[in-house]
Amino acid sequence: MLQKAKLSWKKCKKLLGKRNPQKRAEFMARFLGIYDQVMRNEIVLVYIDESHFHRDLEIGYSWGLVGKRLWRISDCPPLSERINWFGAYNFSDGECLIWAEGMCNKESTAEFLHRVDEWVQKKGRRLVVIWDGAPWHRAKKVRQAAEDLGIELIALPGDSPDLNPIEGLWKWMREEVTQLHCYKTLRELFDACKSFVETINAKPLEIIGRLWPRFDLDPEEEKLGFST
Repeated sequence: MLQKAKLSWKKCKKLLGKRNPQKRAEFMARFLGIYDQVMRNEIVLVYIDESHFHRDLEIGYSWGLVGKRLWRISDCPPLSERINWFGAYNFSDGECLIWAEGMCNKESTAEFLHRVDEWVQKKGRRLVVIWDGAPWHRAKKVRQAAEDLGIELIALPGDSPDLNPIEGLWKWMREEVTQLHCYKTLRELFDACKSFVETINAKPLEIIGRLWPRFDLDPEEEKLGFST
């Protein structure tokens, strides 16, 4: 009966219902102009985001014997044992940078902008940063740091992580670093994360191919969003 009704069993995807379709469309129109400048080698486009990586393992799929449950041992570390990573994805050149300095706040964010400015090889290009509207991103201290460095800041529309390709970096890193593995110390986790980024930075085309940004919006999907 379900098949006759053209129904199939599938996994649901989460859509953030408070996002604003109009603002997303406006951002996309602006982004296409930014992309043209990237192609003309006028700007370096960098996406920035933050993510927490816990010492404990994350559940995922792996190969195991048929009929046997697959186990991975955790030493049950507390949730406080985590690394707060700042991440930057240089879309123009296919490079990633991660940096950790305690909490994610306005002071550490301002410092990270300095790190990014030193890391990017501008070669006469302007530096443009796209990130979300986190409170510390909007802080006066951070905006002043960006102005002093000559960095243009562009905020993503609210509730739109799908428009920030660096989210794919965190997913990629979890698949390779923390999935099914519990680290004995935070130092081991830190070194594993840094090693992962060093490894992928040797393959810029793979980074760009995997972390390709969205260039259009699905009209049917956008209808599901609303803003209160």
